[in-house]
Amino acid sequence: MSENVVNPLGSERIGKLILKFSGPAIISMLVGSLYNIVDQIFIGQGVGILGNAATNVAFPLSTICTAIALLIGIGGASNFNLAMGAKKEERAKHIIGNSISLMVISGVVLMVIVLLFLEPLMSLFGATEKVMPYALTYTGITAIGIPFLIVSTAGGHLVRADRSPMTAMIFVLIGAIINTILDPLFIFTFDMGIAGGAWATVIGQVVSGILVLWYLLHYKSVKIEKEDYVPKLEYTKMITSLGTAASFNQLAITAVQITMNQVLTHYGELSIYGSEIPLAVVGIVSKVNIVFLSIVIGIAQGCQPIVGFNYGAKNYDRVKQTYKIAATAATVVAVIAFACFQLFPDSIIRVFGDGSAEYFQFGEQYLRVFMFCTFVNGIQPVTSNFFTSIGKASRGVFMSLTRQVIFLLPLVVIFPIFFGLEGVIYAGPIADGAAAILAIIFVVREMKEINYLMDYKPEMATEEMSMMAK
Repeated sequence: MSENVVNPLGSERIGKLILKFSGPAIISMLVGSLYNIVDQIFIGQGVGILGNAATNVAFPLSTICTAIALLIGIGGASNFNLAMGAKKEERAKHIIGNSISLMVISGVVLMVIVLLFLEPLMSLFGATEKVMPYALTYTGITAIGIPFLIVSTAGGHLVRADRSPMTAMIFVLIGAIINTILDPLFIFTFDMGIAGGAWATVIGQVVSGILVLWYLLHYKSVKIEKEDYVPKLEYTKMITSLGTAASFNQLAITAVQITMNQVLTHYGELSIYGSEIPLAVVGIVSKVNIVFLSIVIGIAQGCQPIVGFNYGAKNYDRVKQTYKIAATAATVVAVIAFACFQLFPDSIIRVFGDGSAEYFQFGEQYLRVFMFCTFVNGIQPVTSNFFTSIGKASRGVFMSLTRQVIFLLPLVVIFPIFFGLEGVIYAGPIADGAAAILAIIFVVREMKEINYLMDYKPEMATEEMSMMAK
């Protein structure tokens, strides 16, 4: 019996598979975003604008952790799925073992770096004199949870690759529930302020990380031996190659966040709003946008095992169908998010605490204008993830960089020179629209290449795939 009959990834209805894998992935992403959202809400209510600004200053560290986690998690999961689809189980177990070791090592190294250079990092990330004490307290505590955050985020992809998406979701959910319960208890009941929010986050991350690590040490699809955990250059290259696209996307977000914080601080001081209001508002909008992106990225990540396995097994019709369904679903979500941002900006900002009239004025304008092209923002993440899943890392990397680095970052730097603080606001929709157009062009070309492979004889298709892999 052929593998694509035995394995449901190659035989089960695509729509059902996407629901099975994307549903838990979406929930996992949403639950993961709750760490930041819940902290922002309770800190905003209990500490105020300076607390919101401090969490925004600390936020680039979260995206750096996510970038490392996606580099290892998506890279490991994608290679694992391709290897299993090609019936190369020995390679598959080496990939999983190396991925586990890499995530643990990278987490510990990053934690040490952050603790050693905490104040210079906060200054780099845009902390003003008023915000700095809050940022140092919050980040100094949350840095302890960095290894566990990376393990839980990266490991979740490997758990889903083991055909256990619900388990991955439950592990992250447990940590988020702990964080949500402890946040108000520490901040308000124990009067710990911003430090209470930080400790609640760390405790939740530690629990999730330990649960994920326990699962990975008892992997089901392949039996991992001790020697598989020893990092080897061959497998490290394979993992990082296919994880680079998603990782670069997060690193690009980090670069944009840091640049925006610096630009907002400078040009905000020259405006009626001052430095702290734009810094706080952008932090809130970033966290709100994470909710939308969590759904879109969850859809894209849930499709990875389906696309990867079927591309490895040469089931090209199923590859194309999976992309079309994922892109359609992501676009529907994007349109709904667009409507919320345009119709309820004031209500969304007020969830994160009170402030002055200027605070809400800037918040409403920023949310409506900066997020104006949200309705097309589902296409680029799905397309970038698609290229990674089929083993075309370079195209995936390029697609992941289009919005943040190629379009948004230059606009954020250039526009304020001519338009002041409003230049930052109008940079968002222009970058979103340009990235979506480019993604459509690239995926249309890729579908033509897949159609060409489908018309090949089997032996020619195999040779073509081998050449593309190289």
